Amino acid sequence: MSLNDSGKEEKYYPEGSYKRGLIISKGWFQAAILVFIFGFFVLGLLAYWSYTEKPPIPEKVLSSKGEVLFTGSDIIEGQKIFLKNGLMQYGSILGHGAYLGPDFTTDYLRRASDLAKEYYGGLNSERAKISTKDDFKTNRYNPSNGTLVYSEAQNNAFRKLQDYYAAFFSEPTTKFGLRPEAIKNRADTDKLTAYFSWTAWLASALRPGEDYSYTNNWPPETAVGNTQTAEAVTWSVLSLIALLGGIGLMMAAFGRWKFIGWHGRENATLNFIEPGKVFLTPSQRSTAYFFLVMALLFLIQALLGGSIQHYRTELTNFFGFDLAKILPFNVARTWHLQLAIFWVATSFLAAGIFLAPLISQNEPEKQHWLAYGLLGALAIVVFGSLIGEYLGIFGFIGNLWNWFGNQGWEYLDLGRFWQILLSIGLVFWVAILYRSMHTRLKNEHMANMPWIFFFAALAIPAFYAVGLLASTGSNYTVADYWRWWVVHLWVEDFLELFTTVVVAYIFVLLGIVQERTALTLIFLDFILYSAGGVIGTMHHMYFSGAPVQHMALGAVFSAAEVVPLTFLTVEAWSFLQLGTAQISKTTTPFPHKWAVMFLVAVGFWNFLGAGIFGFLINLPIVSYYEIGTALTANHGHAAFMGVYGMLAVGLALFCLRYLIPADKWSDKMAKFSFWTLNIGLAWMCLGTLFPLGVIQLYHSVSAGYFEARSLKFLTSELNTIIEWIRLPGDLMVIIGVIPLIILTWRGVRYRVERVTEKPKEIILTEISEDEK
Repeated sequence: MSLNDSGKEEKYYPEGSYKRGLIISKGWFQAAILVFIFGFFVLGLLAYWSYTEKPPIPEKVLSSKGEVLFTGSDIIEGQKIFLKNGLMQYGSILGHGAYLGPDFTTDYLRRASDLAKEYYGGLNSERAKISTKDDFKTNRYNPSNGTLVYSEAQNNAFRKLQDYYAAFFSEPTTKFGLRPEAIKNRADTDKLTAYFSWTAWLASALRPGEDYSYTNNWPPETAVGNTQTAEAVTWSVLSLIALLGGIGLMMAAFGRWKFIGWHGRENATLNFIEPGKVFLTPSQRSTAYFFLVMALLFLIQALLGGSIQHYRTELTNFFGFDLAKILPFNVARTWHLQLAIFWVATSFLAAGIFLAPLISQNEPEKQHWLAYGLLGALAIVVFGSLIGEYLGIFGFIGNLWNWFGNQGWEYLDLGRFWQILLSIGLVFWVAILYRSMHTRLKNEHMANMPWIFFFAALAIPAFYAVGLLASTGSNYTVADYWRWWVVHLWVEDFLELFTTVVVAYIFVLLGIVQERTALTLIFLDFILYSAGGVIGTMHHMYFSGAPVQHMALGAVFSAAEVVPLTFLTVEAWSFLQLGTAQISKTTTPFPHKWAVMFLVAVGFWNFLGAGIFGFLINLPIVSYYEIGTALTANHGHAAFMGVYGMLAVGLALFCLRYLIPADKWSDKMAKFSFWTLNIGLAWMCLGTLFPLGVIQLYHSVSAGYFEARSLKFLTSELNTIIEWIRLPGDLMVIIGVIPLIILTWRGVRYRVERVTEKPKEIILTEISEDEK
């Protein structure tokens, strides 16, 4: 069923005797295009500034006597050694990475400044403190010949820290959470020290023409004169104003225009077709295997999450076993993050394949073989990249680590070969969808729902492939810019768009809402998400060496990201009322209660995880002390698992309801999974990550960021108790996956009886208009 321009329902005939016009006001389409163009125009400017104002990599770093300490190639090689060994999944650099190990920029800066003070007369000497601050704040880089000169105190500190990091990374035990003798080659640790030294230099030396460093004075370290900047305070205040103003405008619009929001069909009775009687195409039936793979990957990812958490309680003892010898923290965390993306993506791919024939009313011959081919390619990428990451970190594949091992960027860890293969696989998925939908698409306006569904799917490979611009040999600031295009822009804007489109389309296909209502909501959400989310990507780059423009725009526009999340929360009540009102008018049982409950959970976690927890850490003045602490992990778990994880499970349950015979389906299992996953996630966040993050933030402000990131603080008695409190939450999540595995297995093992005769129209619900 569809709407013509007059708003009346009419059937769509696949033969396509006409081209349907836009079913909503063209103003929505125009506004969306303008917001999109504006957002990416600004991102283009920010990309230009990232390249032109990035911190320089000197050709040579010299002592005050003219001796060469290290070169620019040593810095780049040190970065590659850092990434090759998975150290961004152990500690962090410039605040980004994992949270067990130290932030190596901060670590080097503190140790070097202490050594400098000792060189000048002692830690308590006022003259030594002044001289140290002057040394680190003075920018001695000469752009004309590409040389950087260290003071004699900095030179002395660098040479001593070469010994320190050589001992640290060649430690023969697992007491730091790394494998024994992680890096034994002294030449490698010297280059790694050069890389740490360069990041510490750009974090402390004044940017030319400014009174703050290349990183906007991050990290907070008074020994080198790093304190909050006026820009950080000012843009934090302005971002609060943007938030309040945006919510006010949204509420005004919500109250003024009644057509905004979820509204069910009026004067209609729904007759939900019994799942076993719905005609399924071969490609739809093939998705059962996708969902089984999804559930298994989810279980492995959850188990790895539990092992990572345990490292923060007992570094060398995993219930009596020294796990780091075979599965060190950085390998476990690499796999944990990669599998989170893989299992969610698997569900999204399957949902797209399942929905395409319902949208197009068409399936080309042998489409299911393409789907099986995609699943096989996905399995090769998943397991090939995981094996490669293990071999790369352990040094078993030599110079091939960048291509077949791990590139080492957080969230983009997989080797370049696997990254390219995954991008090609996503393009192949879009081709599968287009093959099914092209007949429908050519008869639709390009802003109607079939095209929006296709464009939302197309954006997934397009914006994931941008991550290929983040190479291991790039200047860190430039690589980080493109990395966040994937981690933030791909996830928080275009996966969010696909989420909105898929959920809206499901309710249209079920007959709960009219297509015009759904399309209006899609455009509204896209405009609101894009208005803040596109430019808001820059809130990740406050301290990555990017110029202050990134902070200014990132702070203000990321505050606007909370506006659509607030809108979704307001709409949650009408969403639930919609379901109650519509289902009360049905003549048959509603088959998707728990799938819809997972969609409701998506709205809840979107507001709490992405909205509240995200905004908490996005203010520059908070992020300055907080970045790389448990509050970041708290936001990540609540936002990614709470939104995309819950949606992935909800989509799986929706599709499986049609794939599993009625006598093999279990609402009790779906219900059990819903409550255990949601309660477990809430326990994790509210019971451990949030309180631990608040304590760590307080310690960072009161004692120092270096102290807050130290193993001594992380393994203190109070923190250890809080970490142990998380154990029941982890267990609930792990247990909650088991019913999903059973249900997905039933989808493969027990096939619903095939409906052999294809109806004139493939529908899930019969809709009859009531007499007025």
